[in-house]
Amino acid sequence: MAEPEAEMPEAQTKKSKLPLLLGIALLLVGGGAGFYAVNSGLLMGEESKTESHTEDEHPAVKDMPDMSFVALDPLVVSFGGGDGPNLRFRAQLEVHAPYHDEVAKVTPRVMDVLNSYLRAVDLEDLRRNSALVTLRAQMLRRIQVVTGGNRVNDLLIMEFVLN
Repeated sequence: MAEPEAEMPEAQTKKSKLPLLLGIALLLVGGGAGFYAVNSGLLMGEESKTESHTEDEHPAVKDMPDMSFVALDPLVVSFGGGDGPNLRFRAQLEVHAPYHDEVAKVTPRVMDVLNSYLRAVDLEDLRRNSALVTLRAQMLRRIQVVTGGNRVNDLLIMEFVLN
């Protein structure tokens, strides 16, 4: 009787490995099919990455948008009187080319808005790591309000030095 009991666990362990092996096989087949679908462009709908291009073929390049830049005068903002640190700020506005002259006409108003905003910013806010991202978004929104509509696409910060 001791012999049949010893053989019984071996039969059960052999039987329990079959689902594991089937799972691994299905995983490999599914992974290969997924790789093929993505690589051939079936899944994402893109051009196949494995196709080779000749030297004469170049991918299509979109035309650059019609834009212009309006340079703003540099600003120096003092914090805490004469002994405190200074902020040197210089930027350009990215505008749609047809609106270049209109935006250039209101540049003094833009400078006034930027100067007023930067003077109101707390010095500790300027020292944070994420300060430039927040300030840029706030200044761009104020500039867009002053210039009206979608004339200004972006604010390009050329110099932002706190010393």
